[in-house]
Amino acid sequence: MKLNKIPTTIVTGFLGSGKTTLLSTVLKQAAGKRIAVIVNEFGELDIDSELLRSCPLDCDDEGASLVQGKNGIYELANGCICCTVEEEFLPVMQELVARRDDIDHILIETSGLALPKPLVQAFNWPGIKEHCTVDAVITVVDGPAIAAGRFANDEAQVQSQRLADESLNHDPSLQELLDDQLSAADLVVISKNDLLNDEERERVEKIISQRLPSSVKTLYIDNGDAPLDALFGIEAATEARIDAVHNHHDAHHEHGHHHAHAEDHFDSFVISLGLVDAAKLQQVLQELIDTQNIFRAKGFAAEPNKPMRRVIQAVGKRLNSHFDRLWSADETPQTQLVFIGKGIEKAQIEQALSVAVVG
Repeated sequence: MKLNKIPTTIVTGFLGSGKTTLLSTVLKQAAGKRIAVIVNEFGELDIDSELLRSCPLDCDDEGASLVQGKNGIYELANGCICCTVEEEFLPVMQELVARRDDIDHILIETSGLALPKPLVQAFNWPGIKEHCTVDAVITVVDGPAIAAGRFANDEAQVQSQRLADESLNHDPSLQELLDDQLSAADLVVISKNDLLNDEERERVEKIISQRLPSSVKTLYIDNGDAPLDALFGIEAATEARIDAVHNHHDAHHEHGHHHAHAEDHFDSFVISLGLVDAAKLQQVLQELIDTQNIFRAKGFAAEPNKPMRRVIQAVGKRLNSHFDRLWSADETPQTQLVFIGKGIEKAQIEQALSVAVVG
């Protein structure tokens, strides 16, 4: 038996809290480490895993190297990870255990609705517990949302995600879900600290501290920028204590699946546009976000005479963009955006965005 278990970091938090940004930061810093990444994304076009997949490949030689196989990304796209542990998660873990001599660390990004407890409990399963340990559960919390008295930046967006996930077999309130994500945490990361003033920061600290044992530390970060040694090497062995963690939804995992009703249906689609004027695109996007029931807009934009790909993300009413990497030689630069919302029409949005198309 291998004495040194593979450390695993589980990153949880609501949709839009900053999990993917944090993971990208980790991969850029993880010099020389061979990391397997498991992402539990939601939606037609897996923008988050594409961001993660591209990130380390364009870093310098000191960046992390992803374990080969699906580009090092293991995607669990068939529903909430905590509700599909046996069907989805365990087979991937068994594959990683079989390749354990090639892996230094496992990094798991859960969906925004996942309860960490069932996931951590899986690390006590025979065949897994001998070879892997949970180095830490890191719960990412949106600082400005908490300061404003919300539990997520866009609560309607999280609710829509919940209703659309037919594998989901727990139906918590957002407050209960946050409590459950915090109850399993070994470290709580408060994201978007740069958007908080001193008074708001004190408010966040008070709200979070009421929900955490004093032994659990909080880390405030700007733009997903956290030192690797604060995130890795915690050695919490969370699986050893997880059964003692009581949360609101333990009973829900003993019952059947919760299915979305027809009236709960949400709209999700991808729009491809070719080359665009980024300024016009963002202007129209902002108008659409302000006037329509769009929960999430996220993707990539291709601009004429620009060798780099622009990432565009809208969470709630906030729209951000940045260049992330060069278009590769085997890619045709094009603009692709995924929309998640309610009562939104693809043709209407596509027509509105067409004014930004160049040529």
